[in-house]
Amino acid sequence: MRETPEELDNLQSLFSSSLCGSTAHLRSIVEGRTITAAQLTGVLTGMCTLALSTVTAQGEPRISGADGHFLHGRWHFGTARTAAKARHLSARPAASVAHMRGEDLGVFTHGTVEEMNPEGAEPTADWQELLAYLQNLYGDDAFDWNHEVVYYRLNPHWMTVYAPDLDKLTRT
Repeated sequence: MRETPEELDNLQSLFSSSLCGSTAHLRSIVEGRTITAAQLTGVLTGMCTLALSTVTAQGEPRISGADGHFLHGRWHFGTARTAAKARHLSARPAASVAHMRGEDLGVFTHGTVEEMNPEGAEPTADWQELLAYLQNLYGDDAFDWNHEVVYYRLNPHWMTVYAPDLDKLTRT
């Protein structure tokens, strides 16, 4: 868990406001079957496969997979700079991601992406921290980190978690 107390508080507030603004149908599914922000950060460790949704210039939805990393209360993911999803996100930074583990966990997030290591521009202030984490996980020479891959942070405006049995998620 890399989240500060303030990041956990912000994440918990996001869960609450998202659920309060949701439909009665979604609330009937999630309420009483969710976990706290602190519990979620304990579950979402390492690489988590994401279903990433972007939109084409014609407004058509596209979904693809991405290696997701939940750090500091937000999703981080990367792709090749030449990938279609990179073009979509550059032109239209709104995105949705879902991480699911069978019927035991569903994490659904909508937000706007921020490019962390833009080519030819200054990286975000925390890019070096993310890069060290990624290189530790994938290896220093897995990619040309400055030119081959682009990494994004999804700044969420809506997020909900379905987790009916925390014990199932934390058993080893």
